Amino acid sequence: MAAPALLGPDEPDPVRLENEAGSSGFFLTCDHAGRTIPRQLASLGLREYETWRHIAWDIGIGGVGRELSRLLDAVVILQTYSRLVIDCNRDPNVPSSIPEISETTEIPGNLGVGEAERAARADAIFHPYHNAISEALERRAAANRASALVALHSFTPVFKGVSRPWHVAVLFNRDPRLAHALAELLRAEGGLMVGENEPYRVSDLTDYTVPVHGERRGLPHVEIEIRQDLITEPAGQRAWAKRLARLLPAAYTQFLRR
Repeated sequence: MAAPALLGPDEPDPVRLENEAGSSGFFLTCDHAGRTIPRQLASLGLREYETWRHIAWDIGIGGVGRELSRLLDAVVILQTYSRLVIDCNRDPNVPSSIPEISETTEIPGNLGVGEAERAARADAIFHPYHNAISEALERRAAANRASALVALHSFTPVFKGVSRPWHVAVLFNRDPRLAHALAELLRAEGGLMVGENEPYRVSDLTDYTVPVHGERRGLPHVEIEIRQDLITEPAGQRAWAKRLARLLPAAYTQFLRR
């Protein structure tokens, strides 16, 4: 007998594709926008408050992404399930894509997950999300529309007891051009500590969206990380979206000159 579907018919779709007809060349993604856990997984054995922590999602980034989409008139794709179910910015073949421990918190429902369950989670959440990104990019290419990938994330201000001083960071791997241009403009704002590949960096083992949809397609791309305490509330989300809506087009213009 086939295993039961992971998601019930009344549970959220793993993908939210918004403003696809927007006029902008920017293509926004939010891999960790949601904190939902499928009912079948019984909250992964976690207490409710744990699912509101940064271990479960990128706090505030969904709000930034939607507002930035509005300001730029750009498409945005948001993933609605918790990264503790399966990390949609990591190759599902990497063991840490379903973490048994996140920061210092054990995830009981992820202990000893077998291959069949890993595949079920990927089939229900990971693949629909990335297929939606691929298909949207292919539709744009078929219509001769340019695309610049902007992968939006947020990071916790304290990790394992260590404070992180950056307000915002740009991440890159093989092609730093758009990231460097944006970093320069962010620093010119004044009052911001801007990281480049801090507190994370993009790699084929630790990331998926930029390597697969950006680098392999030859698209201009940048991954942006915003510190979560700056965007927890709607006012901060709007402020950062407004800043990025100003700076991203200017960074892209500089990118075209490099």
